[in-house]
Amino acid sequence: MNKAFTQEDDNEQDDDLPVERQLPRSGKNYMTPGGWQRMKDELYHLVHRERPEVTQIVNWAAGNGDRSENGDYLYGKRRLREIDRRIRFLTKRLEVAEVVDPERREPTDQIFFGATVVMLRGNGQEQTVSIVGVDEIDVARGHISWVSPIARALIQAREGDEILFRGPDGDEQIEILEVRYQRVDP
Repeated sequence: MNKAFTQEDDNEQDDDLPVERQLPRSGKNYMTPGGWQRMKDELYHLVHRERPEVTQIVNWAAGNGDRSENGDYLYGKRRLREIDRRIRFLTKRLEVAEVVDPERREPTDQIFFGATVVMLRGNGQEQTVSIVGVDEIDVARGHISWVSPIARALIQAREGDEILFRGPDGDEQIEILEVRYQRVDP
């Protein structure tokens, strides 16, 4: 049967992702407004800019004769498949997105999605993390996924609490110094 007529499994593309970037079984895809906008912008760029340009190159290359040894044609077709796959991925993720704006949250000292948390780690170092969606992870900037082990340990804790984090390197005592809800840049 032609591949175009087969139905894809909704989780098929998640299987290719690292565990920390896969959606939980509940299918919820919480995102900050900035993360949602970044994905929308990428989808728009792929659909309205990059795909038409690559399609034009493939059409030009197809007119140049033997396609089996035509690098522009072969690369263009491969790139079109990559673009189409990314478009499907972004579309599916955006369809199930639940945008949560941390700036609109009622003031609280309890940790939920969108919180920026200042904590004192067991090694004595202070660390600041923002709990964001699975597609917004950026460890270098302190953006951690709401389904990550550390975020799950932090969620529902309050400012001033001490929690026990059972991580891959063993147990660690973490003190919550500050909880705030502010804009999280993507």
